[in-house]
Amino acid sequence: MNAPTEPPEPTFNMTHESTEPIEHITWNGQFIATILRQDFRPDKTTFITPDAYYQQTGLVVYPAGGVIKRHLHLPLQRHLVGTPEAILVRAGSVEVDLFGLDRTPLGTWVLKEGDLIILAGGGHGFRCLENTILLEVKQGPYTGLKEKEFF
Repeated sequence: MNAPTEPPEPTFNMTHESTEPIEHITWNGQFIATILRQDFRPDKTTFITPDAYYQQTGLVVYPAGGVIKRHLHLPLQRHLVGTPEAILVRAGSVEVDLFGLDRTPLGTWVLKEGDLIILAGGGHGFRCLENTILLEVKQGPYTGLKEKEFF
């Protein structure tokens, strides 16, 4: 996600004010995004993304003294199309506009410090509501090829 020289103009006014700790946004049966609010604290390990997501995301819960056994991940080959992203708001807040695969506007969601969004499909754009730091994790390796289409 490169910082634009000019902020994008809002194209619609459908702000979603969800209080749900986990929200799945879909379009025509296709997952577009999952939002995890910062205050979600499960009692047991909970994966928040559907099995079909390219990036499996969950909160893994351990008691004091819990141990994660040493391990390495086997070199499995996986095939994927697209560039899934996870964005964590480390500081500040943003509005995120989400779009279907055909660029249909789905709405605007506000993300606050500690909120996480997993972007699985469709389009998106962000507006920073205050000074903001985002942690972005996306599928690599970086190819140097054109991988974005601006609209």
